[in-house]
Amino acid sequence: MNVTIRRIGNSEGIIIPKEVLDRMGLKTGDSLEVRENGANIELVPEHADLSEQLKAARLGMQKYRVALKELAK
Repeated sequence: MNVTIRRIGNSEGIIIPKEVLDRMGLKTGDSLEVRENGANIELVPEHADLSEQLKAARLGMQKYRVALKELAK
């Protein structure tokens, strides 16, 4: 499958076909990691589990900020 690099605002990018996104379980707003592998470029979905865990940890730290400050003494 071939795609073309296009100008998007002041940047350049590619349009990933919907069929590919559907097969990979990706949607608008998902994050991809760009890896250079020799002469190739790999787009790898970020681990959703890690990002969800970080989000939950931030919420927990914010909610229990006072208790965590006391425990840190």
